[in-house]
Amino acid sequence: MYEITVLNLPDDFEGEVVATLVSRTAGSRRAVLYLHGFTDYFFQDHLADHYLQRGIDFYALDLRKYGRSLRPHQTRGLIRSVTDYFPEIDEAVRLIKRDHDELTINAHSTGGLVAALWADRVRGRGLVQGLALNSPFFDLNVSAPLRVAADLLKTPLSYTRRVLPLGVSTVYGQSLHRSEQGEWEYDLELKPLSGFSVHAMWLAAIRRAQRRLHAGLAVDVPVLVLASATGLRVRDFVPEARSADVVLDPQQIARWSSSVGPHVTCVRIADGLHDLVLSAEPARKQVFAELDRWMNAYVHQGAA
Repeated sequence: MYEITVLNLPDDFEGEVVATLVSRTAGSRRAVLYLHGFTDYFFQDHLADHYLQRGIDFYALDLRKYGRSLRPHQTRGLIRSVTDYFPEIDEAVRLIKRDHDELTINAHSTGGLVAALWADRVRGRGLVQGLALNSPFFDLNVSAPLRVAADLLKTPLSYTRRVLPLGVSTVYGQSLHRSEQGEWEYDLELKPLSGFSVHAMWLAAIRRAQRRLHAGLAVDVPVLVLASATGLRVRDFVPEARSADVVLDPQQIARWSSSVGPHVTCVRIADGLHDLVLSAEPARKQVFAELDRWMNAYVHQGAA
């Protein structure tokens, strides 16, 4: 059974804000904190099971305006800066560290970008002992003209809630959900097949964060970056979408991984989906094996 802790946070430009800390613990001194991506929330029970079976307490944050933390007056996922998420990460880490000596942050996609910048901000404080990043959102997977357009969002447009006309694709959702072509069951209200609308304000915040990462961070703990071996850009579902990242470009992820810090391990997963722990079983097993190998080699050893 999971325990739910609501974190009350200072109001933002839309009013009341909360985040939700989900946990399953067994009294270990080691813990993992999971951060989800865009159009997402925590539902990956098998990820929690994996850590608990290895004697590691599991925590996950539903960040502000996502999942269990979304309130009726809020725009899904809308932020002005990725640093908006730092208060809930700070508070979650404070609560976890009261009872744990070792903490690893395991973050997916946009959560991976946020985690890298957060860890860079708190370096030298010993709050976290490792970062495991699952397909982190280190760059835009778009054509060159769209990339230029995104970088022009330094104008007043970047402060608006205007929805950008990027089109809608359900390919990734179809590759995951049991009602379509996938094997997973989750709440389609919280994680729609077609994703969330992309607002100018949100995209400008992401691009500022990515430029900061591209300039080079100095995260001072071991970092594992996992990415699919294959990227695929399609508008309509094809069978190959079940064995590739159809959201981000894994080549970009690998390229920018060394920008996180001086101690980075990058591993490519054959037949991996964008959320690698939701891949088909053979790829999923490789993901968990790589996590185990890396944590045993660097995180647990460092904590000892």
